[in-house]
Amino acid sequence: MKIVRASEIGTYVYCRRAWWYDRQGLVRENQAELAGGSRIHEQHGQRVAVSGCLRSLALVLLLAGMVMLTVILVQALV
Repeated sequence: MKIVRASEIGTYVYCRRAWWYDRQGLVRENQAELAGGSRIHEQHGQRVAVSGCLRSLALVLLLAGMVMLTVILVQALV
């Protein structure tokens, strides 16, 4: 029994003919476009990872600023 992978299901849902071509072992003629799309997806993934790190850094800096403000206000009141 052949194992069905999630990517295969995605191919089937997106385009049944593409799924059938893959099952027949036929090679796609647009390899350059596929490679370009893969590069774009990889770059996007890297940008998403960087934006997550920057968001975490922003939250840490916000918390540090709030702590500093609290310390300054407490010192001013004492």
